[in-house]
Amino acid sequence: MDTAENSTNTVEFEKQFEDYLKSCGLRLTRKRLDVLNQVFEYPGHFQTEDLLVQMRRNGYLVSRPTIYRTLPLLVQSGLLTEFIDAQKNTRYESIHSLREHAHLICLRCNQIVEFKEPGIDALQKAVCEAHGFKAVRFRNEIIGYCAECQAEIEPQTSDADDETTA
Repeated sequence: MDTAENSTNTVEFEKQFEDYLKSCGLRLTRKRLDVLNQVFEYPGHFQTEDLLVQMRRNGYLVSRPTIYRTLPLLVQSGLLTEFIDAQKNTRYESIHSLREHAHLICLRCNQIVEFKEPGIDALQKAVCEAHGFKAVRFRNEIIGYCAECQAEIEPQTSDADDETTA
């Protein structure tokens, strides 16, 4: 994304968030705006504490409660999506990275692998249309075991297992 496009998106995201907050009788404060901007600067999936560390590292004086209160507002406004990882931790991802991709989440090591599948959005829309369902958002997660963890948890076969008894 180039600088001009990024600037346009930032203005649109701020406007969307401000409109949502107004509809709830809330204001777009400087602290909420800082959280919004840092969410879109975060590289990938994050937990609340990850964002707090990034913001403090970047010189923002923001409290933990401010972040905990702002993230659900960003989710409800449609600018952020949340999902639960294999360890039942809440993770977030900004909408600018949500186009036609899904997640593979390992139950053992908690690794999250994004994969892109160009037809996934179209397939979901077709399924919704076929069932007369109006989707608000899509969330694609496949929970299982990564190749490395599979190799570690699969039982090791020994020569004794191959022998048959008479």
